[in-house]
Amino acid sequence: MAHLVQQIAYVGAEPWHGLGNSLPEKQPLEVWQKAAGMDWTIQETPVRFMAESAGNLGSIHSFDEQKVLYRSDTKDALSVVSQRYKVVQPREVLEFYRDLTDVSGFQLETAGVLKGGKKFWALARTGQSTALKGNDQVNGYLLLATSCDGTLATTCMACSRFSGHIAWQHVSRRNRCEQEGSSRTSSSARRCVWQRSR
Repeated sequence: MAHLVQQIAYVGAEPWHGLGNSLPEKQPLEVWQKAAGMDWTIQETPVRFMAESAGNLGSIHSFDEQKVLYRSDTKDALSVVSQRYKVVQPREVLEFYRDLTDVSGFQLETAGVLKGGKKFWALARTGQSTALKGNDQVNGYLLLATSCDGTLATTCMACSRFSGHIAWQHVSRRNRCEQEGSSRTSSSARRCVWQRSR
């Protein structure tokens, strides 16, 4: 999956096969936004198509039920969604952590962009941990991830370093029912899910 990483920022050990920008601890969210490649916005425009071509020109029509989402910096298209679709901006994922890092002792540990901006996430260490039998340390984390291509509902999930890779797989498997508005949730981890209309 390393080939899908567009940009990533991290604190501590190098993740993702050595990819990314290393940051010192306790950096402001604005530094994280730039280092993680989340310093752009999602723009939208109506879907347009050309019909009745006459030579090199034709008439341009609009399809009002859909819109195209694209990156503000590169103008690369991200997806085509319905007019009801609610965009979550990359900076909003980081802003989610502002009070948690400023007041509650959370610390951002990694954030980044996948698939050219179609998916982005941030992961923070909660400061809570426990020891398991055999002196295994389990640290608590809070993951917020979303996509703008309809493959992942905006999801906030509490997880541990021990179960972090399992959490990503679990989110991918349950995504389709969440996008369609199902209320099914797993009892294996507390999480809050914000549904977005497609």
